[in-house]
Order: sequence, then C-alpha cells, then structure tokens
Amino acid sequence: MLVNAYGAHAGDQPLQPLQITRRAPGAHDVQIDIAFCGICHSDLHQVRAEWQGTQFPCVPGHEIVGRVAAVGVHVHGFRPGDLVGIGCIVDSCKHCADCEDGLENYCDGMIGTYNFPTPDAPGWTLGGYSQQIVVHERYVLRIRHPEEQLAAVAPLLCAGITTYSPLRHWNVGPGKKVGVVGIGGLGHMGIKLAHALGAHVVAFTTSDAKREAALQLGADEVVVSRNAEEMAAHAKSFDLILNTVAAPHNLDAFLVLLKRDGTMTLVGAPATPHDSPNVFNLIMKRRTLAGSMIGGIAETQEMLDFCAEHGIVADIELVRADQINDSYERMLKGDVKYRFVIDNATLAG
Repeated sequence: MLVNAYGAHAGDQPLQPLQITRRAPGAHDVQIDIAFCGICHSDLHQVRAEWQGTQFPCVPGHEIVGRVAAVGVHVHGFRPGDLVGIGCIVDSCKHCADCEDGLENYCDGMIGTYNFPTPDAPGWTLGGYSQQIVVHERYVLRIRHPEEQLAAVAPLLCAGITTYSPLRHWNVGPGKKVGVVGIGGLGHMGIKLAHALGAHVVAFTTSDAKREAALQLGADEVVVSRNAEEMAAHAKSFDLILNTVAAPHNLDAFLVLLKRDGTMTLVGAPATPHDSPNVFNLIMKRRTLAGSMIGGIAETQEMLDFCAEHGIVADIELVRADQINDSYERMLKGDVKYRFVIDNATLAG
C-alpha cells in the first residue's frame, strides 16, 4: 500500500514529500497509524549521508507513536486502537546470545527502523516520517501514558531509552551521585530519569544561562564546565557520569571527577573521534570509560512503564512536516528545548 512520507533522494538535497510502499500485515505483524514521530540528531546525520551507507530515498524516524490499525492473525498482545510505539529496532536475528538476553540492540543482525536491509521495497527500511508502518509484534511497545501526552512520549523511544539503559545498568538509585554532561535532547532526559530514580543529580553545561533550566528539569546542582573552581569542587565524587555530548571534547576533565571505581559512559555520538584520555586518569582510581547504545525491547518497555508511572515525558516543540528542514537547521544551532516532534497528520498535505 502507498502512504505519504517525507524523505530525501540524496544527501545534499532537502527532505520533501514522497510516497512509499508498506507491506500488508503478515501473521505476526502490527500495522500502525503513526500520530507523531520525534526528530533525532542521528536522522540528520543519516539523511545527509554524514554516516556511511545511507540508502536513498531515505525516510528517517525511529521515535514513533500512534495507534494500532490492524494486526495479523497470530498477534494476541495488541489489538486495533491500542496506543503503541516503535523505537530504533524493527527486527533482529532472535536467536543469538544478545537476543536471548533481551538485548536486541547489540545483536549483529539488528535491523534498524530505517536504512537497514529488508525484503520490503525498496530493499531497506523506511522510518517514521510517514503515515503508517508495519512491524513484527516482538518490536512493538505498549504506551500507558495519557493520550494527550502522546507527542511528548515519542522521544522516549530513543532519547529516553538511550539515557535510561545506562542508568539502570550501573544501578543508579538513592545514595548515588550522577553527573549528566550536556543539557540537550539526551541530557534533559538523563536529568529527569536520574532524578526519578532517586540519585543526586549534577548537570554539567558550558552555559551559565542553562543553570535555571537544569534545576527545573530535576538537577540538584549545576556546574558550568568552563569554571575550573566549580569543576574542582566535585573531584573524585561521582559514581556515574552520563556524557550525552555529541561533539569531541576533553574527556579527562570529567574522568577526574569520578570516585574510585566510578564510570563515565558515553551516549553521544560525535562525527569525529574524541582525543584519547590520559590513561593514568583511569588506572589510578580504577575508573571505567564505557559506552551504551539504546536498549533492548524489554528494557525499552520497562522505561516506558517507568516514565508513565512517574509522569515523565520529553520537553518538545511540535512541528509540521513542511517545517522538518528548518527544524534540522535549528537543531544544528541548538535552537530547541529539547526535542522536535513531527505531527504526522500534516504529511497528508
């Protein structure tokens, strides 16, 4: 079936309206009418071919929320009318150790929501900047937030799980001191989630103007990272630092803030590598420099349920489809608090 979408035909061209083909639902498939789709910074990298391997036409979008329109004959967990979401994963091998552990995000055969190989036309997956999507039931997520919050739930499918997964993996909770570097699309979710988990949260920003905003998001303290005295006051004190910055910067400045056995985990993906940190900042206090990537389906559902229970959603700006290109430019300038979300009803014209 043909559905309206927004995508690009080349990396140096703007996104524009187009039509794409979606498969008819199979026995285990769920067909979803997409209500809203978040705009992720990785969408921009992919559609502009700044990361290798972009297939065109490219239809981005992996922060998808909407309603079930139809289900296959063997689907029992969902029914038409349910509020659901699709995140970054629409398939995986289902039998490797990662899949068996519920960590499909680390499966070597993981299929992303767009720009990954599929037997469907045109040969690669097409994402959520579209009216509908059809996905195997295993990768469909239930949304328990009130319907009026649905647009603000969309970024949880990437920004939410990207920050929740490392917080859970490193056992963040009461009595833990957690730093969040960067107050943007990822960072604002990291602050909200770490606060809800009961940690003492310190937000790091390069701008004193963001101090009040970080406190309103749930930070207990705010440090301007360009202020040497403010940084030094927190030396050797953090259990975990969640680094969300997607640009190369001085990692050592934050590593020295970790206590013995503390960890800094990177979730921001810069286009060029960070400089290598000073190894002595790691070995002298048995510190760890780690990374983390989204989460598996079970953990993503756990995150959504946790957010529904605690009333957590993203701070968003809702945009029309014809504003996507402008939103990309504003996103590059940091001119958004804190995520853009597309109203997919505007794809119809």
